[in-house]
Amino acid sequence: MAHARRIGEFELIARYFAPLAKGFAGAGGLKSDNAVLSGDARHDLVVKTDTVVSGVHFLADESPEGVAAKSLRVCLSDLAAGGGTPYVYQLSLALPGTWTEAWIAAFARGLAADQRRYGIVLCGGDTVVTPGPLTITITAFGKVPRGRALTRAGARAGDELWVSGTVGDGALGLRAARGQLVSPALERRFRLPQPRTTLGPRLVGIATAAVDVSDGLLADAGHIGDASRLSVVIERDCVPLSAAARRAVTADSGLWPEILGGGDDYELVFTVPPRRRQALLRAADAGGVTVTSIGTLGKGHGVRLTIGGRPAQAGRRGYVHF
Repeated sequence: MAHARRIGEFELIARYFAPLAKGFAGAGGLKSDNAVLSGDARHDLVVKTDTVVSGVHFLADESPEGVAAKSLRVCLSDLAAGGGTPYVYQLSLALPGTWTEAWIAAFARGLAADQRRYGIVLCGGDTVVTPGPLTITITAFGKVPRGRALTRAGARAGDELWVSGTVGDGALGLRAARGQLVSPALERRFRLPQPRTTLGPRLVGIATAAVDVSDGLLADAGHIGDASRLSVVIERDCVPLSAAARRAVTADSGLWPEILGGGDDYELVFTVPPRRRQALLRAADAGGVTVTSIGTLGKGHGVRLTIGGRPAQAGRRGYVHF
């Protein structure tokens, strides 16, 4: 007996939930990670909800402080992609029946440390007990100058594609955390993301579109292409790698698909017109973040990978939940 095909994550959103957002422009048709709400006279609010689940987004052996940091930082990464400066957040905790007060105390210390680091404060939430795994949902709000929020949809043909920091550390770091690769540096990148909150707000007025690299560089660059109705070309030789990732891929070139499609980097990938290149470099320098030009956008659709300028097979495109 044939089984009915199970639809994917994006098809599910488009079919069942996007219609519920009709009539509210700030939802962006649910095609973006962020929503944009009216704030005060000078600001809009960039809003993002993220859920992390034990055994899916972090390993079961993660420290409470590490769980707290990752839960908050993945949301802050999306705010950065929208050009938002962290403002406030809400927290929903679904705790397994084995929870202890000592774990909660350490988790709260982790949140407090990141609140100081990123200038954000808790403003509400919920706490329940679940028969399932530990599940944490955070809704974060960021401030952005009114009408200036960055989305996936503003790129134009001829724009350059840029990425912050280095790519592939998250996916390779998961391997390290599982004992499949020996690299404390890569494992640290997986366990403790570094959201680019000093760069994102500085991209307002410079970048035409932006997204954070959570699903994988190829997939997330493709989100910009799809939303902007353009094609994307990425030159693999230009993709910036950390020293640890470079050593790993030199030893095993079969790791390239994970580097390009594995996700969990929480860098920013964004588009910039060539005329704004110097403004971008000044902004990146002021934010203390390296940026690298890795490709271009043009007419057409889809993401193409080149190696030395020649078309190449991309392999893994990106992470999907189902």
